[in-house]
Amino acid sequence: MIKVGIVGGTGYTGVELIRLIANHSEVQIEVVTSRSNAGTLVSDVYPNLRGRIGLAFSEPTLEAYKNCDLVFFATPNATAMLQAQALLDAGIKVIDLAADFRIKDVDLWQKWYGAKHACPDLLAQAVYGLPELNREEIRSASLVANPGCYPTSVILGLLPLLKNGLIEPSSIIADCKSGASGAGRNANVSTLFSEVTESVKAYGTAGHRHLPEIREILKTLNVDSNLVFSPHLMPMIRGIHSTLYADAIDSGGDSLDKAQRFFEQAYKDEPFVDVMPAGSHPETRSVKGANTCRIAVHYLEENNKYVVLSVIDNLVKGAAGQAIQNMNLMFGLEEEFGLQSLGMMP
Repeated sequence: MIKVGIVGGTGYTGVELIRLIANHSEVQIEVVTSRSNAGTLVSDVYPNLRGRIGLAFSEPTLEAYKNCDLVFFATPNATAMLQAQALLDAGIKVIDLAADFRIKDVDLWQKWYGAKHACPDLLAQAVYGLPELNREEIRSASLVANPGCYPTSVILGLLPLLKNGLIEPSSIIADCKSGASGAGRNANVSTLFSEVTESVKAYGTAGHRHLPEIREILKTLNVDSNLVFSPHLMPMIRGIHSTLYADAIDSGGDSLDKAQRFFEQAYKDEPFVDVMPAGSHPETRSVKGANTCRIAVHYLEENNKYVVLSVIDNLVKGAAGQAIQNMNLMFGLEEEFGLQSLGMMP
């Protein structure tokens, strides 16, 4: 039985980790920490966990994790880096669901996150936790940087086109929409119900923190893309819908069939990527609660452009579900363990 700790158990990604792990036959939650709720039963804060989780929140001290095999950090940025080295030194593996270890360039990280990195020496050791890209490296990792939600949907939507040279990298536009849970659980006027409902709003147009993450991962594929990334806030709780535009390098009547073939080949053995028939329109509600990225490719012959539609649940494949997928790989378990839930419709 793998014993895990969850740091930051009161946030949305933290409670999603607890919900999913509660159904995982090979994992036991040893400790859940929260400074603001220390001593309070987890099920008193999240009653959906009543009868499944009997733990109370603890203070986030190193002593609290001493019996853990792995610790998840479901915390704000610049938190995991304060304890990661000590945990690794104690033989405890770490998965950070925030951004502390996603970007290898420490100067770039400090520019975008506005803080001095506490353990830059660990950046080279951290493995970017996108299994569809780095599965073998994740298997042997002790420190995994769980990808951002937007980058997950964008990168999975672009990989087959880029790897097969079908699109011009400099032409990529990522037009992405997210539910309000992506902003976290802290009180914020901009995410109040009356502010979000019946409205759509762009944000971070001049620069979003997930932009350098996407660009750096594409560079590992020898793709230097100055892509445009435009996120939007949608009046829904969960879900990300990424519409990805790019100029096709070649034109022709078989362009869509060729792209569809490459998508199907790329993901035919991937348990959590569903390639729909060419020209389909995936919906965010179809992946709600599921660790699935659902993708469809289109080709606009008149414009000689590819359009890819990629949807995920930002709290599952975009956060907690992907973290559990990484944990399964790190401990030699079946990748699907604990993640078999289907999307919830309607």
